[in-house]
Amino acid sequence: MDAGSLDRHGGNLEAVARRLGCRVGDLLDASASLVPFGPPARVRRCLQAVLRTPAGRPSPLRDYPDRQQLRLRQAIAAHHQLDPAAVLPGNGAAELFTWLARDAAAAGTSLLPTPGFADYPRALACWGGAWSSWPLELPRPCPAVWPQPLPSLPPGASQVLWITNPHNPTGQLWSRASLEPLLERFALVIVDEAFLPLVPAGESQSLLPLVASHPGLVVIRSLTKLLAIAGLRLGYAVADPARLRRWAAWRDPWPVNGLAAAVGEAVVGDRRWQERVQRWVASEGPWLEQRLRQLPGLTPLPSAANFLLLRSDHSLVALRERLECRHRVLLRDCRSFEGLGECWLRVALQDRRNNRRLLRALHQEISR
Repeated sequence: MDAGSLDRHGGNLEAVARRLGCRVGDLLDASASLVPFGPPARVRRCLQAVLRTPAGRPSPLRDYPDRQQLRLRQAIAAHHQLDPAAVLPGNGAAELFTWLARDAAAAGTSLLPTPGFADYPRALACWGGAWSSWPLELPRPCPAVWPQPLPSLPPGASQVLWITNPHNPTGQLWSRASLEPLLERFALVIVDEAFLPLVPAGESQSLLPLVASHPGLVVIRSLTKLLAIAGLRLGYAVADPARLRRWAAWRDPWPVNGLAAAVGEAVVGDRRWQERVQRWVASEGPWLEQRLRQLPGLTPLPSAANFLLLRSDHSLVALRERLECRHRVLLRDCRSFEGLGECWLRVALQDRRNNRRLLRALHQEISR
């Protein structure tokens, strides 16, 4: 498989199961960074209530969704103490990146930190947007204190900056203090905070409180990772209301389905769930990193998020393929990340039982 044809997100379980001739349930998916013990019970109760609605009665399944998504926007806004007009739900963060990239392409050249998420150049390519790379120094394989200051910007004439916080795929958490000055430097600053709600104390570094006073700031959030609802597709943008009204005029009439909207209204403010997830990351992340460090030939980099980036002096392609074929364990191939190659893999945290399964599979294949 060449790097250009790689899956950009991980988690493509049906395709992998077909290729391996096994059931989806046989796979341990450490390629997609989802909470392994979700979705929350509140999500399941919400969906069950919808399915029990008597025939002919109004329900999110039977009826067209509200095109203004008012109740969902109000729930998100109340959770973050924002103006509902500054919130726009989307069909996952990926759909919102597409409209965001249209604004970015019109504003000028985008600066993309590398390695970085392949969906940003994908979205820019939809509108012929120009971009240049900002190679980041990767974290050293030693204990780190989070958050970290963002490194100095490279010289150049870029008008738009895309930042992922915490950074994907390294897991570095940037401080709000180091990000805030960028709002005066660029016409448009995009901060992708998809993983931030999972990070212990991560919300203290969010740029959401700055949106109201900075019309050139857009913050993207995803509920996919936190709630383990990738199949429902739900994210949201927080930005200047005029910008969001422009996006709403561009997009399809019903980008967020009724079931996703109902679930979002019910669980977006579930702080107890968020605290549980953060306790899991705080416990399982260091545990798994320490044990991966004991495996010969693999170096895990420090991460504040629910994934770890692994480095080797040799190609890891064959190791990843053997884990799939022999153990039904999926890791994220990192060749789709600009600036990484065959010597890198990304591992999503699992629960303790499945982290042990992952470690056993790695130990067996490395010992060969």
